Amino acid sequence: MKICFFGSSLVSSYWNGAATYYRGILKALAALGHEIVFFEPDAFERQSHRDISDPEWAKVIVYPATSEGWQRSLEEAVRCADLLVKASGVGVFDRELEIAVAETPTRARRVYWDVDAPATLDEIAANPTHHLHAAIPHYDVVFTYGGGAPVVRAYRSAGARDCVPIYNALDPTNHFPVDPVHDFSCKLGFLGNRLPDRESRVDAFFLGAARRLPHQQFLLGGSGWETKELPANVKLMGHVGTNHHNAFFCSGLATLNVNRESMARYGFSPPTRVFEAVGAGACLITDRWKGIDLFLEPNREVLVAADGEQVAAHLDGLTPGRAREIATRARRRILAHHTYAQRALQVHELLEGSSTQAGAAG
Repeated sequence: MKICFFGSSLVSSYWNGAATYYRGILKALAALGHEIVFFEPDAFERQSHRDISDPEWAKVIVYPATSEGWQRSLEEAVRCADLLVKASGVGVFDRELEIAVAETPTRARRVYWDVDAPATLDEIAANPTHHLHAAIPHYDVVFTYGGGAPVVRAYRSAGARDCVPIYNALDPTNHFPVDPVHDFSCKLGFLGNRLPDRESRVDAFFLGAARRLPHQQFLLGGSGWETKELPANVKLMGHVGTNHHNAFFCSGLATLNVNRESMARYGFSPPTRVFEAVGAGACLITDRWKGIDLFLEPNREVLVAADGEQVAAHLDGLTPGRAREIATRARRRILAHHTYAQRALQVHELLEGSSTQAGAAG
């Protein structure tokens, strides 16, 4: 099957947290025999901040971030696609692309792939004239980055024919334990871009813990934090490319996950960082959200905190030996049940099942 996929970027993680999710899913789908063509705009300086070259398992088409650019790319995709995918959050001309993919005549099946479903659903609910109210019923299926039953119910209420969560996972060929790097040594590390619906939670869980442990080193990675007032014991790293993620995750005593506000509220939405950090051998501390136990067992495979005070308490009682035990159990669990090979097989079977049903119906 030829899959033409419109997303933010496959080759750059710069201001693009979905990059490793795209890479994991699409690489594994290619291994199952699908042909991948990834269309991404030349926007936000991502091409000058590439993490990887064009991969051998996908054709990458970078189009100008203009009206003519996306229209020509869509015309090309429509001519050859068996499956036409529009991901949320491309960053430029999202509305136009979502409407055009829904309305353009094509033999291909259409998929809306939402990598931030809670935020999208909040926008739809708050705006009766939102374009997705009319567009979503024209897509054959909605895939989401997560969200569980609450997101499925909400998308079906919004008119989706079907909605299936395709959760984040681990690509063990990309995220694995490496030797610690001195520059990333710390008591607790956090890696995430500065975003409006994440910042207050980072303040509470990460900076709040740092203020409670002033003599311990904390490490903050990600874009946008340069103007943030930080405690003296927080070291700012800026953008950390994916080629340094393994070292970032496994060089500290522990790594923190903080969900964005909407993802925490819906629950069942583990971000990519959960699986990548565990894959790299990190001891993970996460904010509390519904459904965490479906992926990792609290207190044995992950430490769960309700606020910065609890994060600090976990760190106070965490020895290197216990951190290694938690990390080892977590990695074993993720490798057994939560890899992109397993996620891709789920997508493949859903698509093949749809093909069989369509053939039978015809």
